[in-house]
Amino acid sequence: MRLLALSAFLAFVIDQASKWLAFSVLRVGERGRVDVFDPFLVFRPGMNQGINFGLFADGSPGLRITLILIAVALCAVLTFWAKRSFTRPIAFVSAGLIVGGALANAWDRVMHPGVLDFINMSCCGLNNPYLFNLADVFIFAGAAGLILFTGDENKNAA
Repeated sequence: MRLLALSAFLAFVIDQASKWLAFSVLRVGERGRVDVFDPFLVFRPGMNQGINFGLFADGSPGLRITLILIAVALCAVLTFWAKRSFTRPIAFVSAGLIVGGALANAWDRVMHPGVLDFINMSCCGLNNPYLFNLADVFIFAGAAGLILFTGDENKNAA
């Protein structure tokens, strides 16, 4: 469980630090665009008030509170599952990445009208219009880790 807590803490801090760096130091909100390695990596300001890709982004306070509560509840369920079932360190780290990323995005919803997004990546002539943040990366990586590293734990116990 220490690995889950540590990876969650690090994911949360890294995400929040990256947002502070992008919006306070690089002033991406004021500048509108920061070309880091154009077109592969560009920073642009974004505020996602919905879920993935801005779905259900009506901006209502009820939705905002509901999404915060869902994130916290899912983190609690994932932590409970990890405590009862996981044996491999990589599974605890994967769960921690999800928890840290989800709590970082929930914290954004507490502090702002939605989740701060700023990363845009395009490649090979394809223009990607979507923005994301490091919490989203951590959630995706953690989910991939859970898929890859938790399926055979019960077989090993038997």
